[in-house]
Amino acid sequence: MLEMIQNGMLSLVMGVSALTVQNVVMIAAGCGLLFLGIRKNYEPLLLVPIGFGAILVNIPMGGMMSEGGLLRHFHDFGVITEIFPCLIFIGIGAMTDFTPLLENPKILLLGAAGQFGIFLTLLLAMGLGFNLLDSVAIGVIGACDGPTSIFVTSKFAPHLLGAVSVAAYSYMALVPLIQPPIMRALTTQKERKVRMEYPAKSVSRALKVVFPIAVTIVTCLIAPMGTPLMGMLMLGNLMKESGVVARLTKASENEIANIVTLLLGLAIGATMDGAAFLRGQTLLILGLGLLAISLDTVMGVLFGKLMCFLSGGKVNPLIGAAGISAYPMAARVVQTEGRKYNTNNWLLMHAMGANTGGQVGSIMAAGIMLSVLKGMGLG
Repeated sequence: MLEMIQNGMLSLVMGVSALTVQNVVMIAAGCGLLFLGIRKNYEPLLLVPIGFGAILVNIPMGGMMSEGGLLRHFHDFGVITEIFPCLIFIGIGAMTDFTPLLENPKILLLGAAGQFGIFLTLLLAMGLGFNLLDSVAIGVIGACDGPTSIFVTSKFAPHLLGAVSVAAYSYMALVPLIQPPIMRALTTQKERKVRMEYPAKSVSRALKVVFPIAVTIVTCLIAPMGTPLMGMLMLGNLMKESGVVARLTKASENEIANIVTLLLGLAIGATMDGAAFLRGQTLLILGLGLLAISLDTVMGVLFGKLMCFLSGGKVNPLIGAAGISAYPMAARVVQTEGRKYNTNNWLLMHAMGANTGGQVGSIMAAGIMLSVLKGMGLG
């Protein structure tokens, strides 16, 4: 009995003594993510499992990411195989309403403008010494779309998967902190007060049903490597709009989405091991990812200003910030900022149109890059 107690105490001492500075830093980072998710309510569905996963993987001798470890199973099954990102997109599609975009199709241009940061950051990453494949993975962080970032990185730069996935999901959750200063810096008070009217025309059910089918066929023929993501997104939306598979739609937007979000968050947090994560390259990737999202926001708002000018002041440039793929966080940020300057202004649905356009645009951007790389014989 005494020997068992001694062995237990020895194990305890070994666990504490094995704690490194890197482990302490990453445990603190995990606690920081938990603070933002719980106390500040910044996308808790993402930050709580990611933060707790970061804590678990940095417990010495816990074995959570070792061969046979619990989080290793989640990571290998769902992330490496790309199953989790595709399942997430079915849920997103089932929750997405393309009506605002269909009512005002020109807003799709804001979704396209919101992807320019991806390509600008790709070029900058190459200029800093990253190879083409690594640069593509880093640039896609700018889509502000976690599943797309994981999908692209796991195909062509799996060694960067930890840094890219953490950056993509963390910045997606921190959109309410990142975007507002940029939006205010690029717009005048007069522009921020612009009140947008809603189109009088309505969208027929037939168009809502045909839209996901047509988008799938057209976009996947143009960029076939993006078919898994676009196909799952549009399948989820088709189930919702068809109205004939309510049980499948409900399961996709609730049970499936919630379970996969939990497991994916833990798997992403599990990549934040101190020894592997706290390196100069990782910090550079995090910086470039932040730059990519900022540039996407800049380009979206600037294109919004152009639309404001061309429309004679009928478009509020703030909605351009929703042209990224952080759905629906970016749209909510636009609504909040617009109400600060005009309490009678309701920009949410216009921003949702740009946001859904950004969702489609980010997958298209990723699909085009993947298809080009595949055509070049890379990856």
